[in-house]
Amino acid sequence: MISRSLAQRVVLQQPDWPDAEALAQVERELADLPALTTEDEIVDLARGMALVAQGSALVLQGGDCAERFEDAVPERVRQRADHLQGLAAGMRAGARLPTVAIGRMAGQYAKPRSSPFEESAKGERLLTYRGDAVNAPAPDRWRRVADPRRLITAYECAALTLGELRRSWSGRPLTERVFASHELLLMPYESPLVRAGVRGDYAGSTHFGWIGERTRNLGGAHLELARTVNNPIGVKIGPSMAPSEAAELSRLLNPEGIAGRLTFIVRAGAHEVDRVLPPVVEEVARSGAPVVWMCDPMHGNGQIRSGVKTRAVAAVLQEVTSFVRVLRSLRQWPAGLHLELTPDPVTECLPAHVDDMDFTDYRSSCDPRLNPEQSAEVISRFVALL
Repeated sequence: MISRSLAQRVVLQQPDWPDAEALAQVERELADLPALTTEDEIVDLARGMALVAQGSALVLQGGDCAERFEDAVPERVRQRADHLQGLAAGMRAGARLPTVAIGRMAGQYAKPRSSPFEESAKGERLLTYRGDAVNAPAPDRWRRVADPRRLITAYECAALTLGELRRSWSGRPLTERVFASHELLLMPYESPLVRAGVRGDYAGSTHFGWIGERTRNLGGAHLELARTVNNPIGVKIGPSMAPSEAAELSRLLNPEGIAGRLTFIVRAGAHEVDRVLPPVVEEVARSGAPVVWMCDPMHGNGQIRSGVKTRAVAAVLQEVTSFVRVLRSLRQWPAGLHLELTPDPVTECLPAHVDDMDFTDYRSSCDPRLNPEQSAEVISRFVALL
């Protein structure tokens, strides 16, 4: 259950759990279950991220916007892992550098939302879908009620997914594995899975966790959780980030200046990155704490076309280009990409040089993802700019 230090902090973006006792029972069950990840695995990733921080390697983080429980089957896990590993291999070959692959997998079952309610196609007011760990995407008011038993299902699905990832590691060096990651969002899930290790506490829910744009408040529970565990940690950096806040985050989350401990995942948007990023990078560089700079060109470039939420690949490419240019101009290492992508041949993102289209194969339960050709195009652009 939530530790005392976290319980005293502000907790944002949590669903309204209607049954407090049922939630408490789930927290007790999670606390008694084995950690999903091991301390040794987390140390392996930390070594890889240290190489990235030193400019000796790259990192590719990618996967679904919101994982679905139905995808936690061996064949589907292998398909997603093989796809990400193939993209990482392309980055590795193009840049001639080791590339750490981190999947948005084995835990990306919850999403922050801008509103607690949404309107269905029939005009009915519904609770917002917050990911399979909370409720169901079906536009039914009863299935949108937050169900704490879904946290147990999330654990079981994550365990299966991690089991398949481990089987794919056989004989591979740490820079050719797919590690797991997700947003550290739901405190009744994350806190009970914190475990004590030889080197201190670690988040037993994942290898790499990140704090989102909506939950990175300095006095909040999410940053307190990130501060107290030894996993490599990411923080999303958007247009609202002040340079002084970024420097304070680097001091708070990486006081010992450990290379690879902290990643800033920039999601400014194609038209904002040139304004937002330079002063943030300069202030963090002056603070002296090493930071891995990663580009998320997805989340700042959403738009509505043909009545659906999409992202234009042209804007994604523009943000990647600006990101690399800014980091290079300030003598910092543009370390990698954070992408929402899928191995499926979907039509969710608007291709480059296309003004509009019929989104005939839109499968995401939340935000639009790059299909394999689009992912390869973005990665190719990034590598060409290094």
